[in-house]
Amino acid sequence: MTTVYLNGEFIPKERALISVDDRGFVFGDGIYEVVRSIKGELIEWYAHAERMSRGLAAIKIAFGPAEVARLQDVCLRLVRHNELVGGEATIYLQVTRGAAPRTHHFPPAGTAPTVFAAATVFTVPRDARQNGVRGITFPDYRWTRCDLKTVNLLGPVLARQAAAESGAYEAILLRDEVMTEGAATNSFAVIDGVLRTHPLSNLILPGITRAVIMEILAELAIPLSEKPVTHAELLRATELFVCGTTTDITPIVMLDGVRVGAGKRGAITTRLQDALTARLYSARPRRLTPSLATD
Repeated sequence: MTTVYLNGEFIPKERALISVDDRGFVFGDGIYEVVRSIKGELIEWYAHAERMSRGLAAIKIAFGPAEVARLQDVCLRLVRHNELVGGEATIYLQVTRGAAPRTHHFPPAGTAPTVFAAATVFTVPRDARQNGVRGITFPDYRWTRCDLKTVNLLGPVLARQAAAESGAYEAILLRDEVMTEGAATNSFAVIDGVLRTHPLSNLILPGITRAVIMEILAELAIPLSEKPVTHAELLRATELFVCGTTTDITPIVMLDGVRVGAGKRGAITTRLQDALTARLYSARPRRLTPSLATD
């Protein structure tokens, strides 16, 4: 029986009920995180907690850093309760503005946020990591606060559905003919021998894995240019990869039906994958430096 956490209780999933008046359901009014667990260790917990706290503060949900910090124990207990300590898991965390009569403005002060968390087994798709996946380009229809990890995900849903209908893994989003990121990932491309990615701004999510990659790049002395990649440049990329908590580093070897580079993962991608894998599966997983964890 799957155990989840809802508003202070650990209960069977079948008993976890949320009001139809919940603002997460009615408005997509909430913030979420997905945290990776390897052998019972939460990967980059403090970076996830900081990002969640920042998002909740930005949309003015009364659930502060101290309350977010207490969710660390919730995550660990869910991993144990669901017997996931021996392998890999993901923990989904969501905080909404709570249940209240439907009005566009905020409900009365004191309305309790809805806090939910669930852990599920995670199986690493190693073939995709090694051999690469297909991708498509798709318009970036999202709102202009993509730096906030809100539960309102209609834009990414439409992009991922277009990818699925094309037999692709991910959709690379284009805003004004510039690559922003993937529908559910951050993205990097090698253009004229230079690794590039979109700079942090309101147009992309400050990804935790993205920040880890920044540290690895510095350690390996691989130069990076945080200069946006145009669609025209993307079409001649020699390497392209996406990254995320459950994506790690996954090469895209075909984009819009056209081979990327040699049609297989490239040298830079491979070096970064090896370094990330070593970091994830080391005896004591490292943590982001504060300057990167708070990007």
